[in-house]
Amino acid sequence: MERSGIWAIVGGVVIGLGAIAAVTTFTLGQRATEIDCGGTAIGGSIGGPFTLVDDTGATVTDEDVITAPTVIYFGYTFCPDICPMDTQRNAFAIEELEDRGIIANALFISIDPARDTPEVVGAFGHGFHERMQGLTGSEDQVSAAAQAYRVFYSKDDSGDSDFYLMNHSTFSYFVTPESGFVDVFSRETTPEDMADRVACYVEAGA
Repeated sequence: MERSGIWAIVGGVVIGLGAIAAVTTFTLGQRATEIDCGGTAIGGSIGGPFTLVDDTGATVTDEDVITAPTVIYFGYTFCPDICPMDTQRNAFAIEELEDRGIIANALFISIDPARDTPEVVGAFGHGFHERMQGLTGSEDQVSAAAQAYRVFYSKDDSGDSDFYLMNHSTFSYFVTPESGFVDVFSRETTPEDMADRVACYVEAGA
């Protein structure tokens, strides 16, 4: 089955344990409002600086890690279903963009710093794509980054204290070094559609 067919099926899967799709609206990035690339985000502001920890244990800022067109996703490595599917979709989009001559990166930012050490989240990101960087941090650092991108998350305390799940929103965010936040993608967006929109923004100079 072609990737588009696979992701049409995935897009119809009901969000399972460990994920909640928050009802959220966003404003397109300032530069994106001047470009017709099919963005549908409306209302509210999003994005901004953050400080986190990379897979080497070094403290990094958004300026350190957003050095090219970048897709950002907030999730956690213990996630049983949604995070791996969304992260794989983002990796496919990065590959599709590379096939079109556009080098883009991806960030996987953990919302579960208690379990996602720098080494764990780093290996998780690189397992999907060599240019997908995993980031974690202190609870305060992660919370600040999530708030900047209006990401909802909470710990599910109903189960085992070591094998708990995390509820979280499931959007992916497209940002560039020049413009910051540009557009947002729902989990129903296919890799090809994501690549189309990102390529449109990049070629228009977003």
